[in-house]
Amino acid sequence: MITPVRSQSDAGLARARPRPHFLPVRFPRPVVLLLALLHVYIGVRLLLPFGAATQVAGGSLLAVCFCLLPKGFRIRDDRGAWAVMLPWLAMGFFSWLLVLTIFRDVSLLASALALSPQAHESWIRISAMAIMALTPAITLVGFFMARRVAPVVNVKVPLAGLPKELEGFTIAQISDIHVGQTIKRNFVEAIVDRVNLLKADMIAITGDVADGSVPDLAQHTEPLARLESRHGTYFVTGNHEYYSGVHAWIRELERLGARVLVNEHVVLDHDGAALTVAGVTDYSAHHYDPSHRSDPLAAAKGAPEHAPKLLLAHQPRSANSAEAAGYQLQLSGHTHGGQFWPWNFLVRLQQPFIAGLNRLGRMWVYTSRGTGYWGPPMRFGIPSEITLIRLVRE
Repeated sequence: MITPVRSQSDAGLARARPRPHFLPVRFPRPVVLLLALLHVYIGVRLLLPFGAATQVAGGSLLAVCFCLLPKGFRIRDDRGAWAVMLPWLAMGFFSWLLVLTIFRDVSLLASALALSPQAHESWIRISAMAIMALTPAITLVGFFMARRVAPVVNVKVPLAGLPKELEGFTIAQISDIHVGQTIKRNFVEAIVDRVNLLKADMIAITGDVADGSVPDLAQHTEPLARLESRHGTYFVTGNHEYYSGVHAWIRELERLGARVLVNEHVVLDHDGAALTVAGVTDYSAHHYDPSHRSDPLAAAKGAPEHAPKLLLAHQPRSANSAEAAGYQLQLSGHTHGGQFWPWNFLVRLQQPFIAGLNRLGRMWVYTSRGTGYWGPPMRFGIPSEITLIRLVRE
């Protein structure tokens, strides 16, 4: 039984549809110029030690990479699925090529100081060849890690005072699927099939389901209607819902059978024990809709005092307010765990937690690495996940 309470504050690649529903959003010319200069930098640093034939071949590959590279955040997808996928693959390839070239230059400075002239000259060629081999290999591995069905990660969360009836209560969490230009219906269907095999007590979707409008993507998110659990599916908005028409997506998720929690909570009756499941809007929601300002305290208003309180919040940044409001556990996403190295280090500048189970005062925070990906189909070293949370008594 579910008692709703509203607060006072408000692994396949599918072919694209025949019409272009992602119109280009172009980068400013200075950004495009910078990308061109970075390709030139890579070419100069990696190709100069070699002969003319290698330089021509390498220069041609870099030119193709630059031409393929997305020049904005949207690509026309009326020309076939791979015409959409290849630019994003090129972005992942370029990212690794640039990072490895920078690290090589640092190593060359060190070798110039530490090695003999002959050894240093040898390292110049060997390190360049290593990068030429490593970059496509890493790109390929990262692509397959991103495109596979997310593996299940099992996590036990000990809660003080957990009623014995809630011992072993399971929550299947999926987050940051990012249905859009490269993630289509087949990808979502595979996620749903794997989640349903878990036979969880409830399902939590912690935001960023889609990148695009409901009319364009409804056919691809439709498999979410098949999600099955004892107490149903609960959804909270992520920042990408606000980029894509949040009110339409709220209606669509409700149509698919999810309970959307907009700064509110429900009380689950599980074998006679109560569990409060609250949800807040995205941490940045007020920038797009002032009535959607994220409010963990309001979401718990009126919840039974004796019941453990679980909060669904897209961004880990909600944790401080959630801990002050008396929640025992917060489930979040947003970070993708950084998605692929070394950009995971930049996430630490914005979020208090990047991935996994962390403690904040009296509250646990679990941050999912995400079930899909955003932008480049790249997951090297930071795998996606479907999380099975199991509550246990402390």
